[in-house]
Amino acid sequence: MAQVIISEESLSSEFGHDQSPSEPNACHTDSTDVVFDALRPHQMNAGMAQFRRIPVPNNRLTALRNHWAEIYTPIVDNLKLQIRMNTKTKHVELRTSPETEDIGVLDRAVEFIRAYLIGFEISDAKALLRIEDLYLQSFNVDDVKHLTGDHLSRAIGRIAGKDGKTKFTIENATRTRIVLADKRISLLGSYQNIKLARDAVCDLILGAPPSKVYYKLQNISARLKERF
Repeated sequence: MAQVIISEESLSSEFGHDQSPSEPNACHTDSTDVVFDALRPHQMNAGMAQFRRIPVPNNRLTALRNHWAEIYTPIVDNLKLQIRMNTKTKHVELRTSPETEDIGVLDRAVEFIRAYLIGFEISDAKALLRIEDLYLQSFNVDDVKHLTGDHLSRAIGRIAGKDGKTKFTIENATRTRIVLADKRISLLGSYQNIKLARDAVCDLILGAPPSKVYYKLQNISARLKERF
């Protein structure tokens, strides 16, 4: 039987390892990097548009109808998104268009609409479209302490204060916006400021007197002024 002998020289010659350093490598590419144009949102996801749907509570249908022009104008003109109100399913529907430059604006538009539907003023909700570091956070009174009956009413009363004084004080000291809707408490602001406002609200839910919370808010407000 004939023997086949494979030497290192034959292997090196076959796979091109015997090339001298001066010879160009077969896998070497041109020194000029290839630069591809950025993909637009309508080119991503196999060419399909990104889509979002936000349910509208029954108690906000009339307000949404009255302020519809103020809602769709910045979304269509500034963010280059498409929007419509589906009256059958009671949902606001959003999707990207070929003119959309950044797919991230879709999430910002969703947060803007959610903030308005929760109960924030439309001027405050629009800040979510302009400022990237703003967030929306909601929690229930039961998440802090389980309260029922008069105890729950008194806790909500402590948060609101007489004529809304306590709520306004928390908002001004922490530079946030607060919406009280039954047991639901929603906050709008930067991450750090939301934490400060949430701590003040939780203290009131747990039974702290407003005077003690005011004192803490004065210190918080002084620190924020020094920071900015």
